[in-house]
Amino acid sequence: MSYPHYRDVLDLHNGRATSDGDGVRLTRIIGGPGLERFDPFLMLDAFDSFDARDYIGGFPSHPHRGFETVTYMLEGRMRHEDHLGHRGLLKPGGVQWMTAARGIVHSEMPEQEQGRLFGFQLWLNLPAADKMGPAGYRDFAAEEIPHLTTVRGVEVAVIAGRFKEGEQEQAGAVQRPHTEPQLFDLRLPAGACVMPELPRGHTVLLYVFEGELMVRGQRDQNIASGQLARLGDGDSLHLTSPGGGRALLIAGRPLHEPIVQHGPFVMNSRTEIEQALADFRNGRFA
Repeated sequence: MSYPHYRDVLDLHNGRATSDGDGVRLTRIIGGPGLERFDPFLMLDAFDSFDARDYIGGFPSHPHRGFETVTYMLEGRMRHEDHLGHRGLLKPGGVQWMTAARGIVHSEMPEQEQGRLFGFQLWLNLPAADKMGPAGYRDFAAEEIPHLTTVRGVEVAVIAGRFKEGEQEQAGAVQRPHTEPQLFDLRLPAGACVMPELPRGHTVLLYVFEGELMVRGQRDQNIASGQLARLGDGDSLHLTSPGGGRALLIAGRPLHEPIVQHGPFVMNSRTEIEQALADFRNGRFA
């Protein structure tokens, strides 16, 4: 008899407080040295504040090249505008998926002066063959994000990829080639468990932002709110939450390509970074 090989926790990461844009306070969960460990993911930020002074400056006009940004808003409102003419208003439960590719210059500004601003931004790398492809942008309102409730009572927002557990299956709002990202918002009531099927060989990350979850496997591991777990490979993922919890489950196929980052530009070589800087200075982002 063969037994499943569970995905165990390889390591835990606590985010660090920082600021970006015009002084927006946030927690950087992924970003900095050692990005290869999280391939194809480059950055994960969480922003959460009731104090307008922490977010009112927003993110004025700035460039990107070489990757995709995924912004998931849980509370608050954020306005997007870019040099290609795209405009959108991100509201609670909505998602903004932007493919910077060869270049986009955009702004993200809060459309509120009080109340809570709460959400996440994930950076997803592009393969070398697509880094200089056309830029794109899409807003998904909350009602456009597929949801399901599992037989064990776990609520799942299926943002990207395909959620599958047993006979239940749901395609997400976004499907991407190459990196094949899976992005799920999981809400587990007390005592519930969930066992989503994820492709072998994919990088798998779990960020708990409410309550506490346990990864059950060869070595059980509790994940507290505010912690990111990087998981090993395996056939099965088994999550439980004795007291209830909520988390982002993130998975993707690694690209195994060189990563050279300079601020908002992520390419495969220093020469390509220098070209990106020159193109931006000379107004050649298109």
